[in-house]
Amino acid sequence: MLIPRQIQNTFSDRMLSWAFLLPVVAILTVTALIPLLYGVYLSFHEYRLNIPGARPAFIGLRNYASLFADPFLRQSLRNNLLFAGLAVPLELALGLTLAMLLCDAGKLSRMLTTLLLIPTIIAPVAAGTLWRMMLDRTYGVVNYLATLAGLPAVAWLAHPFLALLSVVMVDVWQFTPFVAILVLSAIKGIPDTVLEAACMDGASPWQVFRHVILPMISPVLVIVIMIRMIDAFKVFDTVFVLTQGGPGNATEMLPNYIYRQGIRFFNVGYTSALAVCFIIAMFLASWIFLHLRNRMLLRSR
Repeated sequence: MLIPRQIQNTFSDRMLSWAFLLPVVAILTVTALIPLLYGVYLSFHEYRLNIPGARPAFIGLRNYASLFADPFLRQSLRNNLLFAGLAVPLELALGLTLAMLLCDAGKLSRMLTTLLLIPTIIAPVAAGTLWRMMLDRTYGVVNYLATLAGLPAVAWLAHPFLALLSVVMVDVWQFTPFVAILVLSAIKGIPDTVLEAACMDGASPWQVFRHVILPMISPVLVIVIMIRMIDAFKVFDTVFVLTQGGPGNATEMLPNYIYRQGIRFFNVGYTSALAVCFIIAMFLASWIFLHLRNRMLLRSR
C-alpha cells in the first residue's frame, strides 16, 4: 500500500525534530535527571560524607520528618518568605513605573533602556562584592554620603533587620531593570489603535492604564512575577557573598541553608530531602502561575 506523500513528509519532519532534540535530551538526562533521581534515593537514607567508609543506610521517611522539627529550617523559610514578599512587589512596582516612563520611542528612551540593563548583566557574585564594600560601616561609600548629609554611620550588614533590608535593596537594584524590560516589551505589543480608541472615548491617562494597558499585559505580569518569585526563593550567590547568611542566621535563605547542611556539615541524606522538597515546592508554584496565566489568556479572548 502506498503511503501518501503528506504523511511521509510529516513523519520525516518528526524524526528530524527528534534527531535534533536527542543530544539535548541525552545531556539533560546525564546532568539533571540522573542526579535528581539519585538525590531522591539519598533522601531516604542516612549518609554523612565526613565519616570514613560510611555507606547510605536506609531510614525511610525520617529525613522528611526531621524537616518539621528543624527550627533553623523554619527561620530560613521565614527569611525567604520575607525577602520574596519585599523584593518582588518592589521590583514589580518600580519595573512597571519605569516601563511606562520608557514606552516612548525616542532616542533618550532607548538610551535609558540600554543603561538600565547594566545592573542586570552584572554577575551576582560581583554585585554582592560591590555592595558589601559600598555598605561597609568604616569605608563604604553609602555611609560616607550619609555622614556628608549629617547622618550617623550605620552598620548595614551587622544589624539583623538592616542586613535583610540590604539584601532586598541589592536584589531590587539588580533585577528591577529586568522586570522593566519585560513589561516594556508587553506594553509596546499593545496595538496603537486600542490606545487611540480609549483616548477618543475620553479616558484619562490613569483610566487608560488601569482599564486597557494593565488587563492586556496581565499575562506577561504573571510570568514576570513567577520568574522573580522563583528566583527570590533560589537566591544564593548575592546573599552568600554579601552576608553569608549573617548576622547569625538573619539573612540565611533556603538555598544557603541547604548548602550549609550539605557542604559544611556533610549531611547528604538530610540535604537531599531538603532539595527534593524545595524542587517540588518550586514546581507547584510554577504550575499555579502558569495555570493562572492560561486562565487570563482565556478571559482576554
